[in-house]
Amino acid sequence: MRVLLLYAHPVETSFASALHAEVIRGLTAAGHEVDDCDLYAEGFDPRLTREERLAYHDLETNQAGVASYVERLQAAEALVIVTPVWNFGHPAILKGFFDRVFLPGVSFKMRDGKVRPSLHNIRKLAVVSTYGGTRLRAFLVGDPPRKIATRVLRAVIRPVAPVAYHALYDMNRVTEDNRKAFLNKVGQSMEAF
Repeated sequence: MRVLLLYAHPVETSFASALHAEVIRGLTAAGHEVDDCDLYAEGFDPRLTREERLAYHDLETNQAGVASYVERLQAAEALVIVTPVWNFGHPAILKGFFDRVFLPGVSFKMRDGKVRPSLHNIRKLAVVSTYGGTRLRAFLVGDPPRKIATRVLRAVIRPVAPVAYHALYDMNRVTEDNRKAFLNKVGQSMEAF
């Protein structure tokens, strides 16, 4: 299976970087073809420009600034996202990817004023996240990143596609053993993906 891996962390020595490497290892070990899209390393610009917003619904021109990313997304059969959660949201670079690449004509189509999901090429979705706060704290604010994966992204990919959300909460206080256990869990999940 061709997997688009979106990775969003700027520090190469972070735990997120270790998770990114483990995801690649697990997917590759399972025989998947991995398109590793490291948003920071690729210098992805998350800013939606005025011109892009004005052309947002123009299906002939709205992909001009991000055509290569659209091609990668449309060529994928699965999507895996590795990202930290900062301030109960995704890093701006990942949010910008959604804003600039998940366009009309790409992730959805408009018909009679209604949104129709169209990323049916994505047959599986997995998200690997780390949070500084506890699960309870995330729950109390609604855990927006989890909802983006399990509701918003799920809604635009193939109907009934499996979605997995792997989260390590309370990163500010977890032990080395907790990190190793989570890393192992993620690796096993990717091998079984």
